[in-house]
Amino acid sequence: MVPSLPPLRLALLGAGTVGSAVAHRLHERRERYADALGRPLELAGVAVRDTGRDRPGIDPALLTSDAAALAARADVVVEVMGGLEPAGELIGSALRRGAQVVTANKQLIARRGPELEALAAQAGGGLHYEAAVMAAVPVLAVVREALAGDEVLGIRGVVNGSTNYVLDLVAREGVPFADAVRQAGELGYLEADPTEDLEGLDAAAKIVILARAAWGLPVALEDVAVTGISGLTDADFAGAAGRDEVLKLVATATRDDQRGVRVEVAPRSLPLQDPLAQVRGGTNILEVDAVSAGPLRLVGAGAGGEETASAVLGDVLRAARRC
Repeated sequence: MVPSLPPLRLALLGAGTVGSAVAHRLHERRERYADALGRPLELAGVAVRDTGRDRPGIDPALLTSDAAALAARADVVVEVMGGLEPAGELIGSALRRGAQVVTANKQLIARRGPELEALAAQAGGGLHYEAAVMAAVPVLAVVREALAGDEVLGIRGVVNGSTNYVLDLVAREGVPFADAVRQAGELGYLEADPTEDLEGLDAAAKIVILARAAWGLPVALEDVAVTGISGLTDADFAGAAGRDEVLKLVATATRDDQRGVRVEVAPRSLPLQDPLAQVRGGTNILEVDAVSAGPLRLVGAGAGGEETASAVLGDVLRAARRC
């Protein structure tokens, strides 16, 4: 039976691969979500640039190009449009009026997370961003909640599926590095401008967010020593293979008595038996080492519309329970 309480209004900002998956699952699971929350969760609208474009699975009547007006009348604002602006201003405005905000925007959270968290605290709202790190893999929940009573010593992982696909293609199939990059682009693993992935900027944003979650310290993107994979050569891959090793783009964060936290993203040559060396294709892996728990490994899809929507929707339910 559908609960009789007034519905919670949800504004969806963005209808790309992730946004479309979120909209579809909200409709498909509406009765289950209503039962879980004790009240309906109503999609109030979907903000897009072009309202005339056909968007399968989304009612055209829900489309609007006025993201600010849509967000202003919602209890829960879900931002999956990406980019720093206007996403940052839309999220900031929602938090200032005490709304609950869910986002998958890793670069925005890495750059402005502490500021936005402070806005949420001041106005009684909430900021949720599990999807910003490893999509369907709940790494923030583990680091921030499951290990809250433990002491995290270090974090390392392969957290960018695009570069891992490229490196795995070279290592397993012997494809020349430049050709592997081209193939990854053709298959959609890399954006038209692959800089963020190839230069390690995507991984840097993720390790910053994880480090903050683990230690509650003001880690910034500028603190990350970043080396991407664009400078690798076929000789580097041949050398690693000769040593029975594979190259991976590894993000690490460790406590440092002098600097607080040491964060780094760089290609590493890893022995074949290393768990990080064994991750294939676009899969992500994170290893968290804690005093009592020891090493924990989380493995799964770190990207993809449905996979990211899984994390977004988990945050949506958490956010809705706080309304």
